[in-house]
Amino acid sequence: MYLPDLKSSAKEPNKMIDTVKGADCVPFAVQLKALLEQECRYQPKLCGLRILESAHENGLRMTAKLRDIEVKDLLSLTRFFGFSAETFSLTVNLLDRFLAVMKIQPKHLSCVGLCCFYIAVKSAEEEKSVPLASDLIRISQNRFTVSDMMRMEKIILEKLYWKVKAPTALHFLRLYYSYIRELLAAEGKHVPNVERLEAQLKACHCSFGFSKVKASLLALAILALEMHEQHLHEMTEPLQSLQQHSNVKDGDLFCVRELVAKCLTEYSSTKCSKPSSQKLRWIISGRTARQLKRSYYKIDHLPTIPEATS
Repeated sequence: MYLPDLKSSAKEPNKMIDTVKGADCVPFAVQLKALLEQECRYQPKLCGLRILESAHENGLRMTAKLRDIEVKDLLSLTRFFGFSAETFSLTVNLLDRFLAVMKIQPKHLSCVGLCCFYIAVKSAEEEKSVPLASDLIRISQNRFTVSDMMRMEKIILEKLYWKVKAPTALHFLRLYYSYIRELLAAEGKHVPNVERLEAQLKACHCSFGFSKVKASLLALAILALEMHEQHLHEMTEPLQSLQQHSNVKDGDLFCVRELVAKCLTEYSSTKCSKPSSQKLRWIISGRTARQLKRSYYKIDHLPTIPEATS
């Protein structure tokens, strides 16, 4: 399990990082700097997460386990509507940030989770794709009302100071991937599968432990694990350069990489993949059904992570 020493990295990738352009034709270094500057402002408060982590299950207090169950349900809901990975990652960010500043009772978690999902949908999806709040409540089989949901949404936004468009781990993962892809493609080398990487990130979002990890570090750890497990030695120098410019220490990257590996193993296990008692059951109106993709009528397990391709 080898992590390269930054001091021995080649200089060429460090020169390239200032010139590689992203999808929006903005220099990569400018995009990365902007994300890193915003990152800390949108990270869940560590002290609040530790309180949640230390809570015991007694039916009266929120726990990390309840949080994970809710996030898995929200992942199913995301797939049900065919919404983007950006919507799911933003949902998790909003939920974790809120849980880190507010002590809520377990009975209110479903309302909080659905409101975070609704806020993310309205922020990340096209307006025509945004469902009615009443349909969301019916589909997720919750018993609160639209008025309850609107009040909770206002509370969430106020507690988060209306800061919705957060730089998530998905933003970092996609930016890092675009940098690596351009370098490797220019040299005719193998480029990792981005869908597989994003699926791995979704799996990590379902584990509370990664709520305490900075978005940039989590994204780098996923890339580092892919490089390690698939023996993609051509990624070594680009990854070193990204690590250096993101101010990530070798020890931190190694530690989180191992946590990601453990998480993905557990996520892919039979125990994790089977439907739990918390599985969403869909009850929808004919009008809602006509708006949904046929392939999302039944979601009975967590999505699988694509195999690596050579």
